[in-house]
Amino acid sequence: MNPLVKKMEYAVRGRLAIRADEIREELEHGNSNKYSFKRIVNCNIGNPQQLNQPPITFFRQVSSLCDNPDLLKKEHRSLVSQLYPKDAIERAEALLNAIGSVGAYSHSQGVPYIRNTVARFIEQRDGHPANPNDIYLTQGASAGVQTILSMITENSNTGIMIPIPQYPLYSASLALYGATPVTYYLDEATGWSLDVQQLTETVDAARREGVDVRALVIINPGNPTGQCLSSENMKDILTFCFEKRLVLLADEVYQTNIYEPEQRPFISFKKALMEYPDKHVRDNLELVSFHSISKGMVGECGRRGGYFECVNIDQGIMEQLYKVASVSLCPNVHGQVLVDLMCNPPCQGDPSYDSYTKEVQSIYDSLRRRSKKLEKCFNSMEGVSCQPAQGSMYLFPTISLSNKAVEQAKKQGICPDEYYCRAMLEATGVCVVAGSGFGQKANTWHFRSTFLPEEHLFDEFCSSLENFHRQFLEQHSEY
Repeated sequence: MNPLVKKMEYAVRGRLAIRADEIREELEHGNSNKYSFKRIVNCNIGNPQQLNQPPITFFRQVSSLCDNPDLLKKEHRSLVSQLYPKDAIERAEALLNAIGSVGAYSHSQGVPYIRNTVARFIEQRDGHPANPNDIYLTQGASAGVQTILSMITENSNTGIMIPIPQYPLYSASLALYGATPVTYYLDEATGWSLDVQQLTETVDAARREGVDVRALVIINPGNPTGQCLSSENMKDILTFCFEKRLVLLADEVYQTNIYEPEQRPFISFKKALMEYPDKHVRDNLELVSFHSISKGMVGECGRRGGYFECVNIDQGIMEQLYKVASVSLCPNVHGQVLVDLMCNPPCQGDPSYDSYTKEVQSIYDSLRRRSKKLEKCFNSMEGVSCQPAQGSMYLFPTISLSNKAVEQAKKQGICPDEYYCRAMLEATGVCVVAGSGFGQKANTWHFRSTFLPEEHLFDEFCSSLENFHRQFLEQHSEY
């Protein structure tokens, strides 16, 4: 088999997640007496509906009508009008008129009607126009990221700058394509900030060693770290990419998961670029930005919908990009429908507007409360320090582990933070991801946890983590 596959690691669904599935099976088959908990709580991945975040009603109404167009026939209209609001019916009709059937292949780049919707969304968000021909609909943002990385990679000498900590989609994909990750570190002490001077030193050092560094990956808001970049920092990054001739890959899938919008609002890199003071930079810096229906308040992970927008990419490259997209025929159409709805939700005056707004606000407020509660929980634990989540849906606390715990981990052939996380899973049923799966500074230990467990169970959730941590410290005390 391809040896690069064997090099690839994806910690989010790695050994801990596999062990969690094994325990889940045991619980389902009546072996609950073996454990002190009744269920597995998957905090290892940002999968909101797995932990019972409700889907947005309007989105599901439109999707169901697209799936069953017979309901839109004249003979059923009276009954359907009692079950569905007028705007859901009209939206489904408009989508089906543009798509034909959700069971048919679409254009390889995505349904043109939906790409136009995305272009309008980007223009409304940023105040600058977007060209639907520069937009690709994808199987979630991940597929778009992998497409772009595969095209940029020429050989093992190709370097891609990725943050540490980083979402392992990037390290795994680079391993699969045989590219060289060129890592730069986020500063935990200053809220996981990004130092452009360090970026400069990193790219210069890599190029001196003969690495052909071609692109910079920025995850904003951060995953796993939850930070949100300032406009000043973004301007510095744009300057850096232009001066160092780097393609900027902006992973912006958490753009609506912003919990302190007054202090640190989300600004897209498209907007930052279009408002950069130097026209030569605006017209020449190459940018690809990614978005998804899996995050935000939408949380439709299983429908696999997303898009990316290309800015200042050469037309010859765009032609090759279309060829690559055509090999997969098209992204799944159900995901494309949700992209359309995410980018064009009910507007004020629409029948569904009030209920839609209430649902979205309820999810947002709850996420914000849970992020604060879990942050407080982690910071109350001995030897644990946790930065607040400015964005995304994760916390990434650092933990101090005794020499005894480190030695126990060494005996088992695993990293100390994975040893801690495995102990947490076995004691509480809570599955998180060890910081070593994302990358971290030497001799530091972390783990990433979502704050997605149901809010009415959150006190119990936090209490179980606190009890586990206290017992872990006692069991691994050196005194």
